[in-house]
Amino acid sequence: MSPSSAATPTVLGVPAPQEDVDAIVAFVAGVQEAQQNAQPDAFLSGFREDAIWTTAHGKRLTGLPEISAFTRKVLPPQAGSPVTATYTVALILFIRPDVAAVKVRQRPAGREGGEFLDEIFRGVEDPSEPIAAHPESVPGTPTYVLAKDDGVWRIAAAQNTSVIDAETLAAG
Repeated sequence: MSPSSAATPTVLGVPAPQEDVDAIVAFVAGVQEAQQNAQPDAFLSGFREDAIWTTAHGKRLTGLPEISAFTRKVLPPQAGSPVTATYTVALILFIRPDVAAVKVRQRPAGREGGEFLDEIFRGVEDPSEPIAAHPESVPGTPTYVLAKDDGVWRIAAAQNTSVIDAETLAAG
């Protein structure tokens, strides 16, 4: 399953070369690949040593050793899951030429057919029942703060948030 490359991310903030935009989009594609293929080492290579990470369920992880221990525990079992996710860069805010806030659209998808599971929420006024019945269908909205060190973009801070806002879910 490949990332959606059809959408070009919105780019804001200080001027940045297209090669940095492309590198950030490629970085997020690498996160997707590592997640989909349950590759902890590939996933962890995208973090700074001093990074902080908050999971979609609110667990705060501080520093690469803590992020690594968590990732090595939870990522490998995902290899056999019938659900995976796609990651699309929606927005990049260059705070400085070497620091960017990146908004990602994370959509759950069936591993076999690639169908987007969050489609069950489209047009639904009250998503509470489908959320309760199909928690694996809830999309995510990660924000990555990336820092460019020695020419390489890595996560300095990140938060993944589950989307449960009715209006956002209904809009797709």
